Amino acid sequence: MTKLDYWLWLSLKEGIGQQKISHLLEQFDSPEEIFKLSKQTLKTIEGLGKEDVRALSDKNMKRAAFVKEQCKRFGSRILTYDSEFYPQKLKEIADPPHVLYVLSKTRINLNDKLCIGMVGNRVMTEYGRCVAQDIATQLSKAGVVVVSGMARGIDGTAHTATLHSGGIPVAVLGCGLDTAYPPEHDEMMEAICETGMVISEYPPGTPPAANHFPIRNRIISGLSDGIVVVEAPEKSGSLI
Repeated sequence: MTKLDYWLWLSLKEGIGQQKISHLLEQFDSPEEIFKLSKQTLKTIEGLGKEDVRALSDKNMKRAAFVKEQCKRFGSRILTYDSEFYPQKLKEIADPPHVLYVLSKTRINLNDKLCIGMVGNRVMTEYGRCVAQDIATQLSKAGVVVVSGMARGIDGTAHTATLHSGGIPVAVLGCGLDTAYPPEHDEMMEAICETGMVISEYPPGTPPAANHFPIRNRIISGLSDGIVVVEAPEKSGSLI
């Protein structure tokens, strides 16, 4: 088995979230080392409950192999926490994703680029549209990577302006990369893959779900050196 197999095995464990993975990696050098722990040893690790021990005692690799095959089929790359291309800024957040799924025509290293997140309301005003378009255009012309969530409204406007300006757009999804969400942005997603990146922490086959999007937002902010909230109501997910 490869190093990637072990990363997938660990990241796909039901009930083992990013914070628990980080906790384990503070004590053990790699997912391979965690994979090789016996059930008795797992029981002695502080912070692991009975269900965690049960999940980590299961050494079956079928799920990991299936996801790897799906990624190969859809043309997506898998970026692990220890990769040189893993965004270093993401490591500074409390619960970084340890595996990222990436769609891009060319390999882009975000570590040597200035990134600005642009987010806002899905139901935008004409003023919001104009401002998002102008800011994304100027950022792109200055060589700044524009990061957003490919949602309707401000996000989509930011991506479109970035594409039209010859910039590098990065879209972070709240579903698997085999799904364009919202569906009407499927062509936009294809265009982003041509010159930029589409990223998700969710494996192929994961449908969009309401609770995924606030979680997704931490990746947008984590990738970015700064955030522009163009237009959003007080209780908007953009303000999380």
